[in-house]
Order: sequence, then C-alpha cells, then structure tokens
Amino acid sequence: MTEPVPAGFEPHFRKSPFTDPWEPLYSKRTAKAVTMGLRLAKPHTNARGLIHGGLIAALADNAMGYSCAQATGWTTSFVTISLAVDYVGSANLGQWLAVECEVIKTGSTICFAQSLIKADDVVIARANGTFRVVPKKE
Repeated sequence: MTEPVPAGFEPHFRKSPFTDPWEPLYSKRTAKAVTMGLRLAKPHTNARGLIHGGLIAALADNAMGYSCAQATGWTTSFVTISLAVDYVGSANLGQWLAVECEVIKTGSTICFAQSLIKADDVVIARANGTFRVVPKKE
C-alpha cells in the first residue's frame, strides 16, 4: 500500500526531462516559497541503496529556484549561480522527503535562498543557493 501524500501537497506543477525519472513529484506553494516533496523509492538510491546526494542537491536547486520565482511573482526566470549542500543525516525508502525553502533576498539581478531537506520531518541536509535573474523568453 502506498503511503499518503502529506496535506497541502499536489502533483508538481512543472515537468522536466531531468526530474521525470523521479516522478511522482509533489509541491506546495505559499506566497513566498515552493516546497517540493516525494516518497523515497528505489530509483532515488545509489548503488549502496542509500538515498543519493545528487537527488537531494537537484531537488534543493529546483525548489529554491522555484521559490525565487514564487517570491517575485513569476515575472522572470532564474538560473543557478552557486549551490551548496551540507548532508547531515540519511533517509530510508518509504520516507517522505521535503525540501522546505526560504527566500533570503531578491534583487534586480540576483536572488538568495536557503532550504532544509527533511525526511519525515527530520533534517537530513541543508542547502543554499544564489540565482541569477534571467528575463523570460517571449
């Protein structure tokens, strides 16, 4: 039996060829941030059966970029300038992984964000990112 998705999460609003193998992805929006989540499964593991750090980094990068967009009303796009991740714990198959973001500062050219990555509400990593504002293509 599949465990339920936590309250407030809906199927993620944006699809990407990069994240397609990790579906189903979920997200929850607030006025100033986007939280991304998923139920950890075998495709999220490395050769040793542990949740892959690259999954954590990629989801944090996505969630923080989306949070910058959410905080600025989706008027521009963002690309990553820098990303740092500190891994402080581990997660198991079946746990709910959530990337909870906070936008620290937005400007006309740069946005700063940070996130806590949690497995069943226990912090397993933290990340911070700097994003360049890119005008949207017509």
